[in-house]
Amino acid sequence: MRNKDINWETRVKGITKLLAVWSGAWTASMALATFGPRFFWDFNETLTIISIILNVTLGIGMIFANKNFIKELDELQKKIQMDAMAIALGVAVVFGLSFSLLEQSHVISFKAEISHLVILIGLTYLTATIIGRRKYS
Repeated sequence: MRNKDINWETRVKGITKLLAVWSGAWTASMALATFGPRFFWDFNETLTIISIILNVTLGIGMIFANKNFIKELDELQKKIQMDAMAIALGVAVVFGLSFSLLEQSHVISFKAEISHLVILIGLTYLTATIIGRRKYS
């Protein structure tokens, strides 16, 4: 293996770890913003706003970490990621809006929660990434 390949692999591993750290921090802040008001600070408005600002700030950091991650990938890996993101976005828009319509028209008896859509997007992205890697390996 050439030195250039080793350096690239090291950079990709590092940027992947950094993305994992940002994603973990954002996820933890989402849990804090979600459960903190109810379980930790009795719906104190100031603490709730601070936790949401923290969540948004860490979310922005995660977005940039994801952008830097994709920038570091080779062309095939970029294609796999972009294809997976395109499918996840399409599924989010089509099924998210359809889910909302089902609730508005009282076809479903439960409330269409954003968490349902987030889970669908995550599973779609994961599945599309796995399929893309298998397709090109």
